[in-house]
Amino acid sequence: MTTSGLATDLEGVRERLNKMFSEESRQAGHAFPATATDVIIATYPKCGTTMMQQIVHGLRTAGDMDFDEITQVVPWLETAQDTGIDLRAPQKALPRAFKSHQTWDEVPKGARYIYVLRDPKDVAVSFFQFFQGWLFEEGSITTDAFATEFLLAGTKSGDYAGHLTSWWHKRNDDDTLMLCYENILVDLPGTVAEVARFCGIDADAATLEVATHQAGFQFMREHAHQFDEHPLRAVLNPRAGLPVEAGNSKVRKGKVGGHKVGLGDETSVIYDRIWDERIAPVTGHLNYESLRAALAAR
Repeated sequence: MTTSGLATDLEGVRERLNKMFSEESRQAGHAFPATATDVIIATYPKCGTTMMQQIVHGLRTAGDMDFDEITQVVPWLETAQDTGIDLRAPQKALPRAFKSHQTWDEVPKGARYIYVLRDPKDVAVSFFQFFQGWLFEEGSITTDAFATEFLLAGTKSGDYAGHLTSWWHKRNDDDTLMLCYENILVDLPGTVAEVARFCGIDADAATLEVATHQAGFQFMREHAHQFDEHPLRAVLNPRAGLPVEAGNSKVRKGKVGGHKVGLGDETSVIYDRIWDERIAPVTGHLNYESLRAALAAR
C-alpha cells in the first residue's frame, strides 16, 4: 500500500473494492419491495447513470436542485444500507426513483425500468478514468490492463456482456425503456420527453426545457459537487484505507468513441471477440453500432 492508500496494481484495486461494499447492503437492495409506479434506472456502471438520474429527478420536480448529492434523492439500491439511506422513506416527488447496477436476475421486480447501454469500449475507458486517482495511483495501471481485467472479468456489477444479455429480453416490454447513451446525446430533448412519457410525468414545456438544460454536460460540470458521490465516499473510502477526499467526478466529457485513443488494438480485438461469442448470439446484432441503430429506430 502506498502512503496515499491508493492501489498500484489490479489486485489492490479489487481488494479495496471488496472492502468498500458489503454483501448485506447489496442483498438489502436486491430485496427492496418495489412498486409498479417506481422507476429503477438500471445500467452497467459508466453508461450514463448519473445523467439519467438527473433527467428523472428534474422531470418529477420541475428542476429542483435543492440536494447535496444526486444519490440522496435518487438512491442507489445496493449501497443504501451501507450509507444509512432508508429506501422506504418518502422522496421529494413522485414517481419514486432509484439507481441500480444489478443484472435483471438481481434487480427488484415489479417496478418500471430505464436501462441504458453504452459502447463497451468507451465504458472501459470511462471506468479507468473514474478509478484512476481514486482507487489506484495515476500511471500505475495501464488502460488496457484495466479494461481486460474489470470489464471482461467483471466488477461487483458482473461483467458487461452478462449484464447486457440479462436485460436484453426486456427491451420490448411495457415496463422497460431501453436506451443507448450515444443516442441520448444525439437528441437530449427528445430523450427527456420520452422519459417523461415513460415515467407517467405530465411535464409541460417549461419543465421539459429545464430538465433538458440541467442534464446537459455544461450544467452538470458546473454543479459537479452534486454528482460526485461524496457522501458515499465519506463512508466507503475509510473501509478500504483510502482518504475520504479521494475520488473523481462522475461528470466528465461523456465522449463518444473515446476508446479509439484510449484502448490498444489488441484489447479492442478481445472486446470484439467477446461480443461475437456472448452478445451477438443473444441480441442478433453483430456489433454495438448495429444494436444502437436498432434501438434508435424503434
